[in-house]
Amino acid sequence: MYELIIERVFHACHALRLDGELEPMHAHDWNVQARIARRDLDTDDLVMDFHELERLLEEVLNPLRDTTLNDLEMFRRVNPSAERVAEHLFRTLAPTLPDEVKLVELTVTEAPGCRAVYRGSGD
Repeated sequence: MYELIIERVFHACHALRLDGELEPMHAHDWNVQARIARRDLDTDDLVMDFHELERLLEEVLNPLRDTTLNDLEMFRRVNPSAERVAEHLFRTLAPTLPDEVKLVELTVTEAPGCRAVYRGSGD
């Protein structure tokens, strides 16, 4: 099995609802790490072209960039937590990848030392 990992950063604000109370709105530079895998390399001896993977991740991140996550449709019914951001990004990026490539996990770092990982359902 071969793997690639890419990282990107986007800036966005959020406020979590904790025990029924909305915390103060605050911003993060969200570090996103996508890890993909492929059993065999393609005809160019690649898992996937890094530039294409970067482009696909950027397309997924752009709707979140410089926003208030609470205001976005995908977070209207759930807390815009690092866990939910990781899940959303995973579910949005995974179907854009070539059939032979699997998104293994997506990690979101909200603050140094504070990471959330989503691995999908394993299908």
